[in-house]
Formats: sequence, structure tokens, C-alpha cells
Amino acid sequence: MKGKKGPLLFFIAPFGLLFAAFYLAPIGYAIKQSLYKIERQGTFGKAQEVFGGLEQYTRVFSDGPFWESIGRVLLFGIVQVPVMLGVALALALLLDSGLVKGKAFFRLAFFVPYAVPGVVAAIMWGFLYSPNLSPFTALTGNVDLLSADFVLWSMANVVTWIYVGYNMLIIYSSLLAIPQEVYEAARMDGAGALRTAWAIKIPLVMPAIVLTTVFSIIGTLQLLAEPAVFRTFSSAVTSTYTPNLTVYSTSSIPNFNLAAAFSVVLALATCLLSFGFLKLTQRGADK
Repeated sequence: MKGKKGPLLFFIAPFGLLFAAFYLAPIGYAIKQSLYKIERQGTFGKAQEVFGGLEQYTRVFSDGPFWESIGRVLLFGIVQVPVMLGVALALALLLDSGLVKGKAFFRLAFFVPYAVPGVVAAIMWGFLYSPNLSPFTALTGNVDLLSADFVLWSMANVVTWIYVGYNMLIIYSSLLAIPQEVYEAARMDGAGALRTAWAIKIPLVMPAIVLTTVFSIIGTLQLLAEPAVFRTFSSAVTSTYTPNLTVYSTSSIPNFNLAAAFSVVLALATCLLSFGFLKLTQRGADK
């Protein structure tokens, strides 16, 4: 057993070094930065970074716009994530059925939007939503999709368009791993296509659905590209519209210490939501 430790460490070491350099070190640096503040001697004095303890966190927890942005993305996630994953599941089940011909073409077609960079997709959809530029003037002329009432859901449509195919492929891959003997037994018991999908396929791909849900929760709280682009199209999107946009805007002032504190709190919120969802699903599976 001792002799095996050397080769094992040899294979693990590259991952460990990269993990420490590009994940643990930035987190540690952000925490360190969040504990400092900038002080000046007089109005035009030289800026000096000094230890500030939890002062930046006090500002974070008393920052109304930041917590409004947290609530906004939570509302976004409550609506958008189930819709997106529901569509992804439906497409995966459709591809796995015998109803679709040319499955390779449709797999690629559904995945193509994910290959489009988020910024490019947001610009493209921004033009489609703009009343003066959109080819769909019958809709955009009557409904302002970039107004304060609709812009959040316009961004939700962009995110759904991008990530439905990505999530569909994860679920579809899980469907392909189901043994054919299970389907044969279901057919022998007289189960039709809908019954098989509901009673066999969906329960067996539930781990993949949970995985995509966790990814979606993390992505929702990290929403940045879409609101950053939509600021150029709509005055309803402010510099604090989403938590990540708040971090970006704060660091652009620049106030790196406060931005680091925002980032740490956002990371903790993301971890709590993700692990909370995992615990909830595990408890449901145990029952």
C-alpha cells in the first residue's frame, strides 16, 4: 500500500497545484483584501491601505442595492431555472424516444446556442428586443421588452436560449446510460411511452437533473454578461442590477476592498444555496 502512494501523488499533484493556484489562492486573496480599507491623509493625500477588520462587511450588509440585486436574481432563478430545465428534460426525452429522426442533427442544433459567447448572444437578443432595430416591430412596438417590467425576463430568455442545449445533453447522456433491459421489462408490463418516461426515465435521470440544477443555481447568482450588455440597451438595468454587476461596478470605481467583500459574501450565499439544495434533494431521496 505504501508503494502505491508515490504514483498516486504523482498523478494527483498537477491537479492539486492548479487547484491551489487558480481556486484556493484567489479565494484567500479576496478574503485578505476584504479585511483592508483605503485611507488618505487629507483630501488629496496619498492613498494608503490599512487593516480595517470587518468594516467592509458592515458596509456590505448595510448596502440596500446589493441585497435588492440578490433578491432580483433569486426571483430570476425561481422562474427561469425550472422553465429551462423543464424544456431541457422534454427535449432529452424527445431525442431518446423513437419519434425523432436525425438525432445527431438535432443534438448539434440544440447545443449550438451554448457555443455562442454570452456577450455575443446578449448583443444579438438586445437588437431583437430594441423597438428601433428589431425586425419584429409588431411585438416590440407594442411591448417594451427592455422596460423595467420586462427586462429581467428578457434576460431570462437569453439565458434559457443559451443553456437549454447544454443541460439537455447532460440529461440525454444520462438517458443513454439506462440499460435496455429496463425498457424491455416495462414493455412486457404493458407500459406505454409516456408511462415509461414518467415512471422509469425521469426517476433514473434525477441525479443528472439535480446536477444541472446546482449548476444553474451557481450560474444564476453569477449573472453578469447579460445585464452588462443590456445596460447599453435599457436604462432600467443599473450598475447594481445583479450581484456580480455590483462587484464589477465597485471594482471599477476603484474600490477593490469593498468589491472583495461583496465577492466573499456572494460566494458564501452561492455555497449555502447549492449545498442547501443538495441536502434537500438527498433528504427527499432517503425518504
